[in-house]
Amino acid sequence: MSNPLTAYLSQFSEADWLTAVDELLPCVHDVDKDALQIWFRFYPLDLKRYLDSAEDLDAAKLGLALQGEFGLEGKIDSSHHFLYGHRYWKTVKAAIEAETVVFKDQTPTLIEEIKAIGMVVAEKLHVERQMINAMVIIGLATLNQVGIEAFNAAAGEITEPKGIMAKSPNAVIAERAKDDSQGVFGFLKTVNKKFSVAFSNGKTSGKFDIVNEQEISSASSNDRSRNWQASDERCWEGVVPVECVSASCGTCWVGVLGGAEKLTEVSRRERRAMQVFGYNQPEGDRPFLRLACQAKATGNATIVIPSWNGVFGKKVRGNVEDVELEPNTTSAKKLREVVKSAVSGE
Repeated sequence: MSNPLTAYLSQFSEADWLTAVDELLPCVHDVDKDALQIWFRFYPLDLKRYLDSAEDLDAAKLGLALQGEFGLEGKIDSSHHFLYGHRYWKTVKAAIEAETVVFKDQTPTLIEEIKAIGMVVAEKLHVERQMINAMVIIGLATLNQVGIEAFNAAAGEITEPKGIMAKSPNAVIAERAKDDSQGVFGFLKTVNKKFSVAFSNGKTSGKFDIVNEQEISSASSNDRSRNWQASDERCWEGVVPVECVSASCGTCWVGVLGGAEKLTEVSRRERRAMQVFGYNQPEGDRPFLRLACQAKATGNATIVIPSWNGVFGKKVRGNVEDVELEPNTTSAKKLREVVKSAVSGE
């Protein structure tokens, strides 16, 4: 079922949405700036539309080496769990539902529409608009991808904030910037410094230890506190999904919510790999999207783990001209073949 608002939203491409995100960032609180940009990489519209147009959905997913749970279906109320503004979702969702009723033939810019709804929500909740805007654009993007019936049917439930997320926005930023204490004589240590990686994957959250200059995926594999694979079959060891540990499969991609400056710089190999996978890693030496098997920590970091991975740069983005990557250390021969096909565009 379509209505004027959903028809209006459907005219925008993924590039349009990302441009709106960039324009909106000055009006978003610092606590959610990276989280907002990560969300749009975790739920790419281009990939959604590619799959929607496929004659055989299962074959299309196989051709992109998609693993895990892709898409917003079933995640309408939870996809944004890692944003501070998630706590305002119920009111944001109600405001968007109301907008679907009153929106007629207006022609605002996407930014104008976001800010107009954000103003209504902020006044209702008596909070600053910079705390609301990220959730409004996510809400509209979600409506665009799932449709009005599924959007309205979602309960609007939230996950109550706990731990540092129960603190003020600025306190969250400060906590994410801290490193674990190295003890009284920590300043004398040159090796074996120990830090923590805080994680969230939508199902659980916690921390695991990491040694100075250790890869995130390697540190995750040392955490045997529970059977991680029971909740995500991609998690052979630890909470971060792994497969090849050589930047060749894209299984271990993560969003960095805090501590990006304390991760090693992106190598040429990682940059190229992220393009092949289609993950749209931004420019910069230490961006907010990383491969956990390549990023080494020199301090505490906070990450969010997506529920899926794939290889769609060639077939969906069309931005890969030649084949350079092929997994060389993976336990799954079938995955090697599928990834090779996805990269080649065959």
